[in-house]
Amino acid sequence: MARTRKLFAALTRRGPHRVMRGDLAFAGLPGVVYTPATGKNLPGVAFAHDWVTSSHRYQGTLDHLASWGIVAAAPATETGLAPSVLNLAYDLGTALDIIAGVRLGPGEISVHPGKLAVAGHGFGASAAVFAAAGMPAKPKAVFAAYPTVTKPPAEQPASTLAVPGLILTSPGDPMTLRSNAVELARVWTASTLRSTDKAKAGGLIEGRRLGRAIGLPGADRGTQKTVRALMTGYLLHMLTGDKAYRDFADAEAELPKAPVLDPFADDVVDLEDKVVALLKP
Repeated sequence: MARTRKLFAALTRRGPHRVMRGDLAFAGLPGVVYTPATGKNLPGVAFAHDWVTSSHRYQGTLDHLASWGIVAAAPATETGLAPSVLNLAYDLGTALDIIAGVRLGPGEISVHPGKLAVAGHGFGASAAVFAAAGMPAKPKAVFAAYPTVTKPPAEQPASTLAVPGLILTSPGDPMTLRSNAVELARVWTASTLRSTDKAKAGGLIEGRRLGRAIGLPGADRGTQKTVRALMTGYLLHMLTGDKAYRDFADAEAELPKAPVLDPFADDVVDLEDKVVALLKP
């Protein structure tokens, strides 16, 4: 555990790689891509944004991943009040096709087609589940930070997934009607559910958020540091096989600030509990 704590602390900070930023629009998809300055056959991840925001609100997270050697692409689509989770999922697959199919930067950076993952936050986390289920060539991992309810619901594709996944929830978040983290974990047998202590479900978004006017939370630096460390360690192990980070993908391992939750435990709520709590005077 002591060794894992040191790794976790290191992963909350930027990694050793110099980072380059590019534009996915060169390949016909609005969005951004962050890469290490050099590297061949690198791991890659496509990241989906939350509701009423965009990829530019995750620049620090994308930069962080690239600084640890992971190419990170993020579509800047479906940013309106009524986004399509299916369209965003499709764009995640397109983003992976782009980064794995072309040389990046000055032509000296490449992504290995067998080292790919999808990830997302909130609405985008559920889109990542749809993307993983719908891709002909399955990604090696899925990272879902504080997923939220969508139409159609993500539980159906999640129930078909054999791809490993890490789902994050925050204290109190399972009781909100927006969260479907517990519901996803119950049907997605290859997933692990962790609760991030003292984190805020909306805190991964950077900068000021339009949604704050309707009660959605804003940026939280503590949440950002925790999620970035968990996502980076998880992807480094799942995509590169680096055994130093295997605890980040181990459902039995203790991780700092992120205990494992049993989605079927008696003290974990379901949708009926949420509705009852909402209706209480």
